[in-house]
Parts: sequence; structure tokens; C-alpha cells
Amino acid sequence: MDSVTEKTKEMRLQEALRETLRYEMARDPRVFVMGEDVALFGGAYGVTRGLMQEFGESRVRDTPISEAALVGLAVGAAINGMRPVVEIQFCDLLPLCMDQLVTHAARYHYMTGGRISVPIVIRNKFGTRPGGGPSHSSCNHGAFIPFPGLKIICPTTPADAKGLLLSAIRDPNPVLCFESHHLYGVKGAVPEGDYTVPIGKAALRRQGKDLTIVTCGGMVLKVDAAAEKLREKGVETEIIDLRSLAPIDTETILASVGKTKRAMIVDEGPVIGGLTAEIAAIIQENLFSDLKAPVIRVGAAPIPPPHSGPLVEAMVPGVARIEAEALRVIGA
Repeated sequence: MDSVTEKTKEMRLQEALRETLRYEMARDPRVFVMGEDVALFGGAYGVTRGLMQEFGESRVRDTPISEAALVGLAVGAAINGMRPVVEIQFCDLLPLCMDQLVTHAARYHYMTGGRISVPIVIRNKFGTRPGGGPSHSSCNHGAFIPFPGLKIICPTTPADAKGLLLSAIRDPNPVLCFESHHLYGVKGAVPEGDYTVPIGKAALRRQGKDLTIVTCGGMVLKVDAAAEKLREKGVETEIIDLRSLAPIDTETILASVGKTKRAMIVDEGPVIGGLTAEIAAIIQENLFSDLKAPVIRVGAAPIPPPHSGPLVEAMVPGVARIEAEALRVIGA
């Protein structure tokens, strides 16, 4: 269960992330922020705006343009007792620090027999957008699921942004936080004070009896819009927002699909070898004999993200396509 507080404050997801960093930095002197342009500029998306003025340059650090260097520095700080929160501006740049992240941060706890923990949070933006192009507009979140030792979160609401990020900062393991650029401006009520959401627990965003749709990130909004159109056609859709990609909340997924007998996974990333493939396998392995239709995967076309707005729209699943694929599952 999510921890509950009575007072809430309306804010954007972007602001919820900032307030969470402020709250935990004030509470725990071990927490510091580092990344490209996070101090003077306040971050590429304004998440760290004002934190340097409040906490000083020693705790909000601008770094050189080297993802490998800054994640390597964070690993060293973490194993020496600090709790760094690193901002990587685009998830396209995560491969530049794969050695530091996967070979070192994710494995130190195992390689040292549990004696060393690496409490790092790496925040990064994902989501295909017009003008982002092949190097600043990827959705590679599913690529990091197979690496043991890494946890992965993907907040959708401002409340989850606070709750998940606070849990991530306090977790002894390295955590990747994928933030959808589609959601930075989304507003919602955020609990005040010490509010956490457990890593590894999905959220049921809509209840239904005919079809389960599993999704995450910016696709949650599109899936919900498609569900409204499906409701007008008499189809009641159940929507599961994963919130956590590692570990995956298998129990919630199977309980829902066990009820509806039909499943569709919608993701902004490609279907080949990605998040949709993993969840489809989980459902097939556990509920094959109960399914009334094959599990359908809906994802982006297997091409690099284009610059052009119309091409981006054609590449990424939209509301109309999600609705059409859902009707195909229902009619199967």
C-alpha cells in the first residue's frame, strides 16, 4: 500500500519531482544532485530550478558533458556513504554510461557479498517528440529490464512522482527513474510530508471486465482516452499502469488478466525485445489456457525516432490505433 497523508497540494509532475528533491535534501545531508546544467540553469526541464540557491554548489553540482564520468563519480560517492541523484538529460545518452551503471553500480552489492550498497538514483527523460530526432527522443526503458541489481521506476502522476522518487532515493540499490516528457506538465494532488510509493507495485487506473491493457509513462493518457471511446462502444477496459518496470508487479497483471481473459500491452518503445515482450511472456506462461484471445502488443515502429511531427505521430501508438487494436482483441 502507498503511504497516506491527509494534506495535499496541487502541482505539476515536474514540480512534484523538485519538491521531493528539496524535501529529502533537507532531511538527509547525504543526498546531493549532480548532472549537466542542474545547478545554475536549473536542469533542462526545470526540475532542479532553485535547489542550488537553497542548498549550495556542494550539493547541487554541474558536471562536464560526460555521462560516463558523472555516473562513475556517483558510484564512488554512493559506495562511500553518499546518496547521489544524477540527472541524465535524455535516455538516449544512457548507453554512454552502461559500464558504470550495469557492470559496477548494479553488481557491487553481489560482488561484495552484500557488504557494499550503491544507493544511486538516475533520473532521465524518455518519450518520442517532434524535433527530438534519433538522438534526443528515444524510448529505451525496456532495454534495462534484464540487468539484475537495477530497479526501474516510471511515474505517471504527480503523486507517484513524489512517492516513487522518495522511495528510490532511500533504496539501497541503484534506481533508474524514467520520466516521460509528455507528463511533466500534468497536474494533480500531491500528498505533503513523508509520502512514499513502493517500488514494484502497479496502479489500477481503470476497472473493467472485457480487456486488460498494461502500459506505462505517457501511454497511460492515450490508453485512457482510447478506453473512453471503447466504453461508448460497450467495451469495459481495465488499465494497469506499471509504475515500476523492475521489478514488475506480476501479481496485479495476472489478477486482472485472469478476470478479463484478454490482454493487450501498449508501450511507446518498440515491441521487439522490449517491455511488451516481457509482459506478454509472463501472461502467456501463467494464463495461456484461460485466455479467450492471443495477447496483443502495441508499440512504436522499429525505426529511429524521426524529427518530423507527422512521422512521429505515425511511428508511436495513438488513441485511434489503440482503440482499433483493442477491438481486434475483443473480436478475436
